[in-house]
Amino acid sequence: MKTEYDIVIIGAGPAGLSAAIAAAESGQSILILDNNPQAGGQIWRAGPVFPVPETARQKYRQIQASPHIECLFGAKIVAAPFAGQLLVERTNDSLNLSYKQLIICSGARELFLPFPGWTLPGVTGAGGLQALIKAGTPVANERIVIAGSGPLLLASADTAQKAGAQVLHVAEQASHSAVYRFAFQLWRWPAKIMQALSLPYRLYQPDSYVIEAFGQERLEGVRLQTAKGIIEVECDRLACGFGLVPNVQLGQLMGCQIKDNAIMVDQYQRSSQPHIFAAGECTGFGGSELAMVEGEIAGYAAIAAYEKARQLFAQRQRYQIFARLLAQSFRLRHELKTLARPETVFCRCEDVTFDQVAGRENWVDAKLHTRCGMGACQGSTCATAAACLFGWKLPDARPPLLPTRVKSLMSMAVTSLKQK
Repeated sequence: MKTEYDIVIIGAGPAGLSAAIAAAESGQSILILDNNPQAGGQIWRAGPVFPVPETARQKYRQIQASPHIECLFGAKIVAAPFAGQLLVERTNDSLNLSYKQLIICSGARELFLPFPGWTLPGVTGAGGLQALIKAGTPVANERIVIAGSGPLLLASADTAQKAGAQVLHVAEQASHSAVYRFAFQLWRWPAKIMQALSLPYRLYQPDSYVIEAFGQERLEGVRLQTAKGIIEVECDRLACGFGLVPNVQLGQLMGCQIKDNAIMVDQYQRSSQPHIFAAGECTGFGGSELAMVEGEIAGYAAIAAYEKARQLFAQRQRYQIFARLLAQSFRLRHELKTLARPETVFCRCEDVTFDQVAGRENWVDAKLHTRCGMGACQGSTCATAAACLFGWKLPDARPPLLPTRVKSLMSMAVTSLKQK
């Protein structure tokens, strides 16, 4: 494949696909790059018995029909050695890609907060459960509890039920009043009402949150704090997620300004760095509809089609209002920050306990003294939790962004010598 493109788009989710379709109108060469084996991102992840929605299929058809768009899957960005260049690693080789415009649509990841038993086999994220089921993990007749915060809980419950699981509880930490206020304002987005009514909302229990998971070799049950007191539920799986956090590491690496733990953009989705745009959940969580319209705006702006971009501003604002409503309604309660015990594992990669981290001054101090964040995930889980629990600044991104092969780093060194 070639290695020079006019526009490179990072992420093949709703925002990235929408950006590519908009930018393709210019006839410029476009590459969509994603670490997953196929398009769709987390929200449109397909599986053997879970087809993608029609909106996604329409996007796929448009991508396939365009002679100007190429896709590279199963590829991860390791570094950005120079302006306009990316070092990309694939299964068997690495590439140095060059671009004139870059659109970052790197999405978001789940926020995990530590509590006793959260490392037991059988405990996953809410989105992680969805991904496992869609990939073919059998859950038929399994007893599942889903806990945490946000709309993803009901979506995960729906996926589990359709796969034959017995969903026992959907524990939402937000209060009844906050959830009711949120529901009463959905009339402004009729499609959202239809989505909500199609989900297993009768299982939904606000004012409830997990305080402990227990079991010997694997998960056997959970203890939930509810409005009526603590209850104990025997189950086979616990899916727990406390919302989503923007993936900003690539933006950090490129020098983009970060605000409120999201990539900061202007009205055209331009970042603080020239020729770099960002769209979707890496700029803040707001759902697939917001991600798609932001992607379109970024795609048009990248080809200087500013009038077409401006025509989408009102639609974006409408979904931004919904995003702010989400953030206000599902703000995390303080009690969730006190669930971990001193001996609770905080960094799963390095087996660092909560008390070892809680006494440090900041993330760098914790990392230097405990090896926290030095494992395979490079702090993507524990650094985000520390930011939430202790108010610490997220660590700056450094190359390599992910664990990588020495051969890939050697290719970056060769490129550096050629540049000199």
